[in-house]
Amino acid sequence: MKWVIKGGLFLSLILLTVMNGGFVVLAFLPIILYFVLSVFGIYFVNEVIKFMNTKAKSDQERNQKIDELIKVVSQGKSME
Repeated sequence: MKWVIKGGLFLSLILLTVMNGGFVVLAFLPIILYFVLSVFGIYFVNEVIKFMNTKAKSDQERNQKIDELIKVVSQGKSME
């Protein structure tokens, strides 16, 4: 019963908003939603690119360290 009352109050608030000029806001709602999703998409792609650049740099450093370690180990084996 509480959900019905709350839902009814919510609907009546929406109708009151529409009747008092809120129709303009509701008309622009899809455009605003599209804009917000576009901005989020651009932000997300930007963050992924930053992450991939950082990851590539750290992978390159790790590979260099592994190469140095392989050289040291192979020199140690050749001395034996």
